[in-house]
Amino acid sequence: MRALADFIMRGRMQATLVVAGAAALPLLFWLSAAAGCLVLLRRGLGDALGIVAWALLPALAWWYFGEPRTLLVLMGALGLALILRSGQSWARVLLISVALGLVYGVALGAVFGGPIEALSVELRKLLPQMLQGVHQQLSGDEQARLASMVAPVLTGLLAALLQVASVLALILARYWQAALYNPGGFGREFRALRLSPAMALGLLAGMLVGPNLGLQLAMLTPLCSVPLAFAGLAMLHGLVAEGRLGRFWLVGLYVTLLLFMQLIYPLLVVLAIVDSLIDFRGRQGRKNGPGPANGEG
Repeated sequence: MRALADFIMRGRMQATLVVAGAAALPLLFWLSAAAGCLVLLRRGLGDALGIVAWALLPALAWWYFGEPRTLLVLMGALGLALILRSGQSWARVLLISVALGLVYGVALGAVFGGPIEALSVELRKLLPQMLQGVHQQLSGDEQARLASMVAPVLTGLLAALLQVASVLALILARYWQAALYNPGGFGREFRALRLSPAMALGLLAGMLVGPNLGLQLAMLTPLCSVPLAFAGLAMLHGLVAEGRLGRFWLVGLYVTLLLFMQLIYPLLVVLAIVDSLIDFRGRQGRKNGPGPANGEG
């Protein structure tokens, strides 16, 4: 992957080839977004615009044929990269990704409103089986409200997947940037990620209170969980780097995350909230500062 990053940064032609070529190919929209973010992080918005403009052509073509992910992830990741380049912390970038997820939700609702509603109808039929005895204990009004929340939550889940893809594209770009210009910088930067108590509790409130403020705001539940999950991963990476956990914990984490995401993902969210209050990693690492990953500071 470092060789690919080196190829991208050789010149405008090479960068355009990767950014536009990956946008044109199926399922490589994440690579296009990561390459565009790398150019933006290193060379700035002016140079990036001339390169990303060529990727907009295949991205708009994919949108025309009913595939909005390429354009959404490309523009969303670039927006997050611009915020990170301006000097904002990773915690602030992750917090802003929630607003980006809301934009994704609106766009997905506009493009895939019919299919999402059709799928939600089928899911409503399965609710009694999925919730077993709990569903029968609910009143008629509660059952109706639960059924009406299926479509917004489903939209939020799809938007959260695009939100995660955008953040991962930015993470890959930042890793490339550090590998080329400041080896090891990204690892220090990511391991220092920790949400403040106000951020963590605010995201928790969004997850729990959002559905009570309006049915469409039910999509906040999955969207607000994304920054917390990444903060939980950063905490575990930090503990491993400090030697307080063995590396096999990280291997086990990612394996179980793939196999049992429905169990491990909520655990990461809880760990991030607790870490924001207790600070498992301590303050020593932050006194010295993680150092920038861009190789320019």
